[in-house]
Amino acid sequence: MEFTLLILIGLALPVIWTIAFFMGLGTRTRVQVLEQRNQVLEQEVLRLAARPRTAPDAAPAEPFVRPAAPPVPQVSETPPTVPETPVPTPPQPEPARPTPPPPRVEPTRPTSVPQQTPAQTATATPDGPGFEETFGTRWVVIVGGLALALGAIFLVKYTIEEGLIGPGMRIILGALLSAGLIGGGEWLRRRERDEGLVERQQASIPAILTAAGTTAAFATTWSAYGLYSFIAPGSAFILLGIVAMATLAAALLHGPALAGLGLIGAYVTPMLVSTKEPSFWALYLYLLFVTAAAFALARFRLWRWLAVSAVTASALWILPGLATAVDASPTPHQIYVVCLVLLAAALIVSGFLFGPEPEGDEIEPVSSGTLIVYAAVSALLVVATSQVMSALAAFTLVCAIVIAVAWRAPSAIAAVPVAAILSAVIIAEWAVTLAYGSAVANSGLVEGLPITSQSNASQHLVFGALFALLFGGSGYLAQGRYERPMPGLLWAASAVVAPLLILAALYYRVANFERSIPFAGLALLLAALYATATEMLDRRPPRPGLRVSGAVFAVGSVASLALALTMALEKGWLTIALALMTPGIAFIYAKRPYAFLRWIAAACGALVCARIGWMPTIVSDLGTTPIFNWLLWGYGVPAVAFWTAATILRRGADDVPARMLDGAAILFTVLTVTLQIRHYMTGGNMWIDGASLSEAGLQVSALLAIAIGLERLRERTKSEVHNIGAIAVAGLAVLLIWVGLMFTRNPLNNIAPVGGRFFNVILLAYGIPSVLAIILALTARHVRKMPYRVFAAGTAVALALMYLTLQVRRLFVGEVLRIGPGSWPSDAELWTYSAVWLVFGVVLLLIGIALRSQPARMASAIVILITVCKVFLFDLAGIGGIWRALSFIGLGLVLVGIGLLYQRLLFPQRRSGAPSTT
Repeated sequence: MEFTLLILIGLALPVIWTIAFFMGLGTRTRVQVLEQRNQVLEQEVLRLAARPRTAPDAAPAEPFVRPAAPPVPQVSETPPTVPETPVPTPPQPEPARPTPPPPRVEPTRPTSVPQQTPAQTATATPDGPGFEETFGTRWVVIVGGLALALGAIFLVKYTIEEGLIGPGMRIILGALLSAGLIGGGEWLRRRERDEGLVERQQASIPAILTAAGTTAAFATTWSAYGLYSFIAPGSAFILLGIVAMATLAAALLHGPALAGLGLIGAYVTPMLVSTKEPSFWALYLYLLFVTAAAFALARFRLWRWLAVSAVTASALWILPGLATAVDASPTPHQIYVVCLVLLAAALIVSGFLFGPEPEGDEIEPVSSGTLIVYAAVSALLVVATSQVMSALAAFTLVCAIVIAVAWRAPSAIAAVPVAAILSAVIIAEWAVTLAYGSAVANSGLVEGLPITSQSNASQHLVFGALFALLFGGSGYLAQGRYERPMPGLLWAASAVVAPLLILAALYYRVANFERSIPFAGLALLLAALYATATEMLDRRPPRPGLRVSGAVFAVGSVASLALALTMALEKGWLTIALALMTPGIAFIYAKRPYAFLRWIAAACGALVCARIGWMPTIVSDLGTTPIFNWLLWGYGVPAVAFWTAATILRRGADDVPARMLDGAAILFTVLTVTLQIRHYMTGGNMWIDGASLSEAGLQVSALLAIAIGLERLRERTKSEVHNIGAIAVAGLAVLLIWVGLMFTRNPLNNIAPVGGRFFNVILLAYGIPSVLAIILALTARHVRKMPYRVFAAGTAVALALMYLTLQVRRLFVGEVLRIGPGSWPSDAELWTYSAVWLVFGVVLLLIGIALRSQPARMASAIVILITVCKVFLFDLAGIGGIWRALSFIGLGLVLVGIGLLYQRLLFPQRRSGAPSTT
């Protein structure tokens, strides 16, 4: 018994010493504060006494000067300059002769002390605490509190290892330690309150002691349950919850640090207690009480961080229940989420019931974010339960609460469009479930989609209609209620996005994107409703946000009309409908120039591009009809739509949306032409390997024609996209010319016949492209740099020279132009090449002289140089007889004639009789 008593005394002494130590620290702090306050008061008194006195104030000082003769020896301690300081001496000359120093005895201290008060004040009240103050008043206390908590844990550990005391006594001592720390903290708090100490940037010793005590209480309670099984799980759960709630309540007095500790303890408590038969009802009831307490504390102290932490923790606790939501009843989870939404609406949302005061129509992040989190949790619960009826009903109730709260409190309006999107996502998740095993197939992502079924669709049709009415109706009715445009814009976006997405998802699920007149009728009804809303808002008196909301409803009308066309017509019309939305939205922008409309139009263009990337053939069977097939509708109509929309948007600004549509217009124009050529030349079988010379020639001609059009367009629009597009298309054409026409598809390397004598494949593949290349070079003559012009002109000359060469060979050998063993050119053919090349060179020279074009003259010189090399290297050794003589005679005559042209026209000499400048 005596040994046990000694142990208890030994265990109690550290606690007493610790409390005494912290009490001493608190007393020291209070003394320091009082000293500082006393010093400030003294300095203020000295400052007031040192102020210069006026003449009326100097006269009453006489009675106080004369009786002060005995303290004259003190004057000897003052500096020599002190007698010169007082100003009131001239009006009083008579007493200065017998006792000069006494009149200066009283002002001696004031005159010297105020000269030092600025420095003293600066040191006494600095801008912030120094290192020593921070170390002594904050860090030491915080570390001390942590040491207390760890010391309690280590003390329990030591007693367990040494076997000094039994389990029951350990629990009792732990409870006493907790009570002592908490009591000490409360006693110090009341002392500071009663003494009226000034709050400074110091660690709160009462809060540290209370935090250490609550930590010890948590550890003691859990030890009684988890280590020694002294209490049942239910009792442990209740006790831990009481400790956590008491900690949260103590945070009202001790500050946010204790609130954080209590919050952690409250939400961790269910993880520390396990039972054989867990009950979600009990868990969620406890969590609701904890969350309500945290929300109330956050509301009372206006601690946003506490509200956000409680929202996050309460939402995360739904995750363990998702795994059992399918097999077991989902009712507890649904009720829990609905109650969380109600608690948040009552205590967290600014301007609603007991929430904080709102700031006008400002959208508050915590208010909106809280409702968004709980709406997302409710949607996740719907998906986890395979969209059972009760989960859908609970989510609908959550959406209704969100709308009702946002209707009264503008701070939560941002949650409305998110809830609208979540409702559409739920319907879409029911309608579309990717088959991940076949998501990548030969025909693309289409094979990854399931085969839809019309069974069990009535439930989701009802909920889809309910969501559409809920968000659509509230979004329209909320217009004109606010002093800022953003709330109305968010309501309008919710009213448009949710019904459209829900209708599209239901259309896929029920009709599998097939032709459906009922769904087309619903889309037309939506278009009419949105158009009516636009007109009604336009007729209202001017209010902030009405015009921008009207623009949103107008966009919804255009989108609904496009969706109706998609549903009423055959497959592939979705691409056309999306494309036709862009000029419609651009037209709305022309009437109501809001910047977001430009981005919506650009987004529609991006969706069309994505749709083409998903299924380039638009439909599965293009057929064999040339020109008037799905390629024309799927690529040509979007190209025209994009050109129209880009032109309208460019009138406002040449920004990113306008450039996106310009780029899409160029892309779809090129694709329309090239794919139509491919479809025509292959008879509808576009996926066969290779391309004929005719197809290559047509593709080159089409690309050159598009490049010419873009060059002329860029001169008028000065658009950077048109500039880049012209260069890109011209570069693609040049690549096909040099790689395809000059080498891989050249008739000199192939046995494919070229057709008739003059109207043949050679004309199609080389003659027409050469003319187009010359036009491109002339078009870029004054707007492009010299390298571009030289390369374009050189390509045109090469095409023309190849055309003349192949045409000569066609006249000599027939339809097959391949050069090889047994088909070498004859002497007459070689001489004809020389003659034709020389004539071509002369023609180029004349063109260069007429146009004053140096690139043309340089091209002429190159052709003539090639001809000279050919005559001297091949004709001299390869041909004989009259043909050799004719080659050299013709070459000589042409060269002399060219020299004459240069001397007379380009570089004429002065007459010999002309006066000299020297």
